[in-house]
Amino acid sequence: MRINLPLHVQQIIHTLEEYGYEAYAVGGCVRDSLLGRRPQDWDITTSAKPEQVKALFMHTIDTGIEHGTVTIMMERTAYEVTTYRIDGEYEDARHPKEVTFTADLYEDLRRRDFTINAMAYNETHGLVDAFDGIKDLHEGCIRCVGDPRERFTEDALRMLRAVRFAAQLGFTVEESTRQAIRALAGTIEKVSAERIQMELGKLLVSAHPQEIRMAYELGLTNVFLPEFDVMMQSEQRSRHHMYTVGEHTIHALMNIRADKVLRLSMLLHDVAKPACETIDADGNAHYKGHPQVGAKMAEEILHRLKYDNATIDQVCRMIRYHDDRPQLSERTVRRAMNRIGTENLPLLFEIKRADILAQSLYEREEKLAYVDTYEALYKQILSQGDCVTKKDLAVNGKDLIAMGMKPGPQIGAVIDELLEIVMDDPTQNTKENLLVLAHKIRTPFI
Repeated sequence: MRINLPLHVQQIIHTLEEYGYEAYAVGGCVRDSLLGRRPQDWDITTSAKPEQVKALFMHTIDTGIEHGTVTIMMERTAYEVTTYRIDGEYEDARHPKEVTFTADLYEDLRRRDFTINAMAYNETHGLVDAFDGIKDLHEGCIRCVGDPRERFTEDALRMLRAVRFAAQLGFTVEESTRQAIRALAGTIEKVSAERIQMELGKLLVSAHPQEIRMAYELGLTNVFLPEFDVMMQSEQRSRHHMYTVGEHTIHALMNIRADKVLRLSMLLHDVAKPACETIDADGNAHYKGHPQVGAKMAEEILHRLKYDNATIDQVCRMIRYHDDRPQLSERTVRRAMNRIGTENLPLLFEIKRADILAQSLYEREEKLAYVDTYEALYKQILSQGDCVTKKDLAVNGKDLIAMGMKPGPQIGAVIDELLEIVMDDPTQNTKENLLVLAHKIRTPFI
């Protein structure tokens, strides 16, 4: 079984071998190559000690020297080279108390998380597969190396990684591995929010985001995203729906393209429904205000998971307006563009369609037709170049000062009123006309 190693990887391995050391490409890059996927990174494992690796290469960085990792730079590309090691006792479900270097490749491979990530390869010895990783690859199976309870006790994040790999690869998680996750799910609370965010993000933008359901079933989301558990357990008693809030969310995730903002928006778009539910006299559920409440809840959740402010702002905007339904006229759509942001509406249209397709069949065609018309009006307004923001106005504050207005809050008030006029009638947006209107508007301020 042959893997085409990149030239730089070949050079690193051959250099190490030339000086009497063992060296192999290892882990995810081997897995992905065997699956016909393009590896994102190439990691190398070696019998050479870190100082020995550093002595053989011109440009190195001590990225994880205490754990045996040296980064080699070749033509501005980084390659991590790690010494074979045996991890000592884990005290915090993440870090080994100590690391011992070894000359035995097998010992290094047996400490890894899953069999499909515990294979090594070089051109001299071919594939080294001590734990039937190739078999699990062929069978589409996520299985721990050795005792799954030991692997998850060493690093609790591995439980979420199992779900994430299943989502990315379309694999199933082997039963004893699932049982161990279910038993140890609570220990993931020891893992930092940043590490959980990274794995959750990869799961959400994978080809199978519905595997978030597995994270729920195994008890993981109950620790880091308990709001999702509430959604999964909340019925929607409405003719517009046929799933629980959580199942509706999962179907919506499946209906939208793999983009971080879109998938996060779909994950949390109905997060406030359980809190906002009211039941009328006929037994029908209503969720008044859930987009606004949901935006606030999403902000708290995303901050808790250490997302960056730009992502939080955009996701919360999508959630706040996902149920926004302006009347279908150019005038009201211009105002929607002003309120929501012209650049955000294309994403919002995707969200609306994914949301509708995850609902019941009741009035589905009418709902989709509404979004089509909404989008057509949006595109028409764009093509006409209509003014929808203050920066699109033919006048600005400097123009108003030049006509005699004093700097201050009144200028902002006049600009706001001019924008309202122009959004009602775009033909009014000429400098000459707006200055006349501004003179009339400012009279109460004099």
